[in-house]
Amino acid sequence: MPHFQLKLSEKGIIQSMSRKGNCLDNAVMENFFGLLKSALLYLQKFKSMEHFRQELVEYIDYYNNRRIKSALNNMSTVKYRTHDVLI
Repeated sequence: MPHFQLKLSEKGIIQSMSRKGNCLDNAVMENFFGLLKSALLYLQKFKSMEHFRQELVEYIDYYNNRRIKSALNNMSTVKYRTHDVLI
């Protein structure tokens, strides 16, 4: 077992991989990290890792709870996913 896979296994992480050349399972996370870098990482300098961690938590809260998407009927991600449950 390669070193990287052994480390994942030791931490209880199961590696997810699609067939060779098929990146569809990564598309959502690639999009999120692209937005994260352009909206947070490239726009400011962080004083410390703790400062970065705080800003990251705030960004993830914004991304899930306050960011409005027209494709989601002008709702946030969380609101869109839970609105049928509440009706």
